[in-house]
Amino acid sequence: MNTIFDIQTEQDFLNESLKTFRYQYENVEIYRRFVDYLNINPDEVNELASIPFLPIEMFKNHQILDKNTAADLFFQSSGTTQMNLSKHFIADEEIYRQSIYKSFEQFIGKPEDFIFLGLLPSYLERQNSSLIYMVDFLMKRSSKPENGYFLYNHEDLYVLLNKLENKKVILFGVSFALLDFLDYCDSNTKSLRFSDSLTVIETGGMKGRKEEMTKDELLKILQEGFKTKKIYSEYSMTELLSQAYSLGNNEYECPNWMKILVRNVEDPFNYEKEGRTGAINIIDLANIWTLFCGSFKTFPKPSE
Repeated sequence: MNTIFDIQTEQDFLNESLKTFRYQYENVEIYRRFVDYLNINPDEVNELASIPFLPIEMFKNHQILDKNTAADLFFQSSGTTQMNLSKHFIADEEIYRQSIYKSFEQFIGKPEDFIFLGLLPSYLERQNSSLIYMVDFLMKRSSKPENGYFLYNHEDLYVLLNKLENKKVILFGVSFALLDFLDYCDSNTKSLRFSDSLTVIETGGMKGRKEEMTKDELLKILQEGFKTKKIYSEYSMTELLSQAYSLGNNEYECPNWMKILVRNVEDPFNYEKEGRTGAINIIDLANIWTLFCGSFKTFPKPSE
């Protein structure tokens, strides 16, 4: 199954996608029922645009898993206890670990070269977070004694960051927490002494804690506040096992085994031209055991 990490060409990707589609049609009950409901003949599916994408809401009401496997663990989306939360059941942790490592190595560098700090309070305060699993894994591969998490202890983070000013540091942070930390520094007239040895990777999410702003506005504030040009972004979801990274200009890149297709909001089999706004279908071939990445998320239409 790990041939997905050897993908080099568009033809490689198509071949693996079609193989995964047929495998999941045969082995993932809820996906087969969904494809049959759409009256699609699997034998006639021979291109990416023909593959049905399971709506992401299915994760809230169904256990989506290969009928021949058992789940090692599951990840759960964020939300309140009153909400019906998505659960992503994982049959093989090793595939997720490989995806984490190889994606990070492709876009950032070898994890062993960095100190990892996490400012992820909303994720640390709940269980079964795929983001915390990812950062934990990177910390273990790094094995640096300075690695660690911070909740709201901003003074401790400030002191440590300044101690590490000449070392290669990755700070993973949820957006509102990074802004809270900069507010703390500003209100206490504390200045960071970092150069470009610090890389900040924001993982999105105001969670209603801060005034909403555009991603470009957020990145500019973080760049000025942390005194580094290396303000990157990471995108994934509970329902995915791969990560896309943006290394600037708010443009995301996917690893070779992941692809994002922009489709018409009202027609799931009508794909938009480049530059158009719509919903996204995400193909994540690391999801071999759970579903053929049938996730979609709607992007807002641009204002007139």
